[in-house]
Formats: sequence, structure tokens, C-alpha cells
Amino acid sequence: MSAPRQIIMVRHGQSAANLDTSIYERVPDYRIPLTDLGIEQAREAGRLVREQLDGQRVRVYVSPYLRAYQSLEAMGIEDLTERVIEEPRLREQDWANYQIPEEIEQQKRLRDTHGHFFFRFREGESGSDVYDRVSSFLETLHRHWDKPGHAPNTLLVTHGLTMRLFCMRWFHWTVEYVESLNNPESAGVHRLLLQDDGRYELDRPFSQWSERTPTDTVLSTLSERL
Repeated sequence: MSAPRQIIMVRHGQSAANLDTSIYERVPDYRIPLTDLGIEQAREAGRLVREQLDGQRVRVYVSPYLRAYQSLEAMGIEDLTERVIEEPRLREQDWANYQIPEEIEQQKRLRDTHGHFFFRFREGESGSDVYDRVSSFLETLHRHWDKPGHAPNTLLVTHGLTMRLFCMRWFHWTVEYVESLNNPESAGVHRLLLQDDGRYELDRPFSQWSERTPTDTVLSTLSERL
């Protein structure tokens, strides 16, 4: 396999739902657009990614959600893009076809007691479901990298939870550690950088709301819960 020199992950910019959650009652999640601020955030992410690419080509995998496509468009890196592949497995966590805010808030409270990774939203997915499809996507990536002539860089334009779970799968992080991580900021950029020994390192950590290490398990934190 000819591994890419970097795997860049970009979260979409601010969406209309970040300002007004009632939009979920009228618009399917995958059709919710960026705000004007979200477009500007994506442009700034594009300027950063352009610097990181340093003139080299990149293959892009993008979530089929409108806000992901709009983010990619605003990034303005078409001249460096070898190919754009729509990848449904990089979509947002499914919560419901149309979301009723009161019900979602109730389920969020339940999720806080059951754990974000394992709690499955009614009519939707759990974090572990997203992890499974991200794992399947990784197998596809490796097959693509095995083919000759692929671009030396890979870009994923996706969603916050999907980014965290991609890293969880890649680096074999534990559930307890992932539960401690915050989503990246809107249009946040994280990179997996290829090292001389063939391994990848994350260029900067995700912020945390509680102190955990990548090897902490439910057993490690059991005393805190008793």
C-alpha cells in the first residue's frame, strides 16, 4: 500500500441548525444549509488546507449532506482536487427523519445517563453504529490506496462525531476516552500525518470535557461512578 502523506479531516462550517434547532421540524437533516458565517469558516479552512497541501493533489471524500458539500465548495481547492467521491458512510449520526426538539432534548438527557457511544436515538443511530460504518469506510480507503496513481493526500469533509470516531478506529482509542472528547469547532481541521516509521500521528488533540487517556477503560473509571 502506498499510504498518503496526510489524511486531512474537516468538519463542516456552522449550519442553520446551530442557530435555530426548530429547522429540524421542517427540513431533513441532510438538506440543512450553512449560514453565512459557516461559509466564511469553510473558506478559512480552505486557506489552511491549501497551505497544508503545499501544491500537491488531494482526493476528497465528502459526506452527502448539503452542509458538507457547501463547505467543500467554499474551501476553494478545486484546482488541487484529483477526484471528489461522495461517501454516505461519512454522514452525520442519524437522529431521526424529522426531529421534534422536545423529544430530542429528552433523548439527549437519556444519552447523558447511558453514554454517548452506546445510546441509540429513537429512529436513529448510536455512536457505535457510526463507528461500524466508519470502520467499513476505512477498508475502502485501504483498497483505494492499494491502487497505483492515487493522490498523495486524502481529505475527508464530514461531521464532528464522525471525525472523532474515525480517529477512534484508526488509533484504537477506547470508548471511555472518546466519551471525554468534544467535537471540533465548526470548520475545524485535524490531520493524521505519516511518520518516518510508517505510523500516523494526530497533529493536534481534540479538546476534552473530562480528563481521560486513550487507554482508559470502563474498568479504569469504575471507582468514579460508584
